[in-house]
Amino acid sequence: MAKQVVTRTYTASIRNQQQVSDDLDSLGFSASKLWNVGRWTCSRVWDEIDYIPEHDELTAYLKSHERYDDLHSQSSQQVLQGLAEAFNGWYGKRRNGDTKANPPGYRKHNDEHPRSTVTFKNKGFKLDTQYNRVRLSKGSNLKEYWSDFILCEYQTRPDVDLSTVESVQQVRTVWAGDEWELHFVCKVEIEVSESPGEKTVGVDLGINNFAALAYEDGHSELYPLNCLKQDDYYFSKRIAQCDDSDSEQATRLNQKKSARRTHYFHTLSKHIVQRCVDEEVGTIVMGDLSSIREDEESGESKNWWKHGNLDLHSCAFDRFTSMLDYKAEIEGITVEQVSERDTSKSCSCCGQKRKSNRVERGLYVCDKCDTVANADVNGAENIRQKVSPSLTCDGGDRSNGWLAQPSVYLFDSESGCFAPREQATS
Repeated sequence: MAKQVVTRTYTASIRNQQQVSDDLDSLGFSASKLWNVGRWTCSRVWDEIDYIPEHDELTAYLKSHERYDDLHSQSSQQVLQGLAEAFNGWYGKRRNGDTKANPPGYRKHNDEHPRSTVTFKNKGFKLDTQYNRVRLSKGSNLKEYWSDFILCEYQTRPDVDLSTVESVQQVRTVWAGDEWELHFVCKVEIEVSESPGEKTVGVDLGINNFAALAYEDGHSELYPLNCLKQDDYYFSKRIAQCDDSDSEQATRLNQKKSARRTHYFHTLSKHIVQRCVDEEVGTIVMGDLSSIREDEESGESKNWWKHGNLDLHSCAFDRFTSMLDYKAEIEGITVEQVSERDTSKSCSCCGQKRKSNRVERGLYVCDKCDTVANADVNGAENIRQKVSPSLTCDGGDRSNGWLAQPSVYLFDSESGCFAPREQATS
């Protein structure tokens, strides 16, 4: 096995929570205040000259502001960088046709500032792995004396030893709903397997079938989104029954919904990577989803109609992709992204581009070569062919075969894993 240095984030509990919570609260509140100052500044500049300042410009504007010195300088810079990135994310959504996307707002809960995450870079923390302690710097405004700092005693998982990592790049204090926790962003050396093979697989992500896979050697798989849709329906009803959408009960329900979705993404990415290892796949080809909301023909916003316009159509595809990417990396599998343009309307057999061939959401019928295919599998195969156009299975009629009848894997909520759907027998 080869070795490779990668970035990993490890979560740790704070053992002396009672002693440091007030100081951490002060930092979290200060980060929210600085965010709001930055947001107000952006709004003022926007109104004056119709322009949103970039991160470096915003930092230059606010370096002399009294709220900037509530945090360590690198921590303050990180807050303003996060605000700039939030505006860039909003720009991206608007460019891709999401007319409902709103610019980043102010961080307030009624009249109070919430506890925001605070990031400490290399000059803002000092790590003592021998005694499992980390020293966090305060801003000058919050110090009682010049050497004042916060000393947190941490506890990681048993399988995590920070003394063995290449380096700790950042430390973040994160409010977990009822107490603070630490996130250590580390450079870690891992063992990377040799590539399991030279085959390719195309992956098409969507809102009905979350993933469709088309393998080079001529078979395909579908992963329906039924369980997440059921979760979305169930939790939406439960949250609607709460007296207040910001109540403690509603917060717990939202956290549980998010945790279940995260588990689904982790389990699916792990399952797909294992399937690639089993099938000797060395390259996963995925569609670039940066224009997921944009219609290929007009460039206007897509309408997902009654069911598609649920929260599910904005699933964190990039979140899933990042999970798939680092799991594939460990197994020596490369993940490539290609443009999805024309993949949904092109025939993967003859190449004809015709939108009307997709006769309904799940069916693709080519009027030129008479290919019949599952629409998502056809899209996945088109994505795959952008990297590996030569098919080992060419030369025969694939209608009603692997393009039209993919294997289906369903998520079992009880076991927490994927299993093939049983085929009905006559």
